[in-house]
Amino acid sequence: MSCNNATNENLPPNVIKQLAKELKNLDEAPPEGIKVGVNDDNFSIIHADIDGPAGTPYENGVFRMKLILSNDFPQSPPKGYFLTKIFHPNIATNGEICVNALKKDWNPSLGLRHVLIVIRCLLIEPFPESALNEQAGKMLLDNYEEYARHARLYTGIHALKPKPKFKTGVISESTTTRNVEQTNSSLKIADQKNVVPGAASPLAPKLENGQDQPTVITSTTETGVGGSMTAPLTQKKEIGLAKAPADKKKMDARKKSLKRL
Repeated sequence: MSCNNATNENLPPNVIKQLAKELKNLDEAPPEGIKVGVNDDNFSIIHADIDGPAGTPYENGVFRMKLILSNDFPQSPPKGYFLTKIFHPNIATNGEICVNALKKDWNPSLGLRHVLIVIRCLLIEPFPESALNEQAGKMLLDNYEEYARHARLYTGIHALKPKPKFKTGVISESTTTRNVEQTNSSLKIADQKNVVPGAASPLAPKLENGQDQPTVITSTTETGVGGSMTAPLTQKKEIGLAKAPADKKKMDARKKSLKRL
């Protein structure tokens, strides 16, 4: 028997049945800005993510909290705690929530939906007169702008950020495809330079964009297009090499003739 099951069994069967029904309703039709997480094995601890209400210092933040149900629930109210750090007059530094719905105004007929809505409303309208965080309460009464600045700072650092609405997979896929195409293009250029010896000498001057001088590129293009341009260049080289030994033989013959004289 697990601890979670033991905790669930400590709740009366009729309470478990009512909780299961209410949690299912919260999951299918959640209150605005509230998402409830359910653990079927342990109804005594209920987690919820609360969106920071628009127009408040908690806007654009998501705050995680939990409700802890006692064994005699619903005769006794649940205890509420913020798990996300928040700067708020009615929320202690340890996360404990001070709201009348969980204390003197508690009624066994109140459901979890009502409790969660009241807690979210607390982010819209704090009650500094019954502050658990005295610094936040005093600051709210004396200088709202300073209070709001502190609250926004806590929200930006600690509050969970909403998930992006766009699909990151599409961006990643297009970025990957573009990188592959660039890599393939680089490999093709490298292969062309390797195929034609001497076409891209390391001593050849470079342009500002890192490419070879046009003269080098032209020679590479001409020799790589086809036989029409390559053959005449090769023939000229061969004729030049043939002339050199012939001229040398003529000079040697003249020298021998002079020596005979």
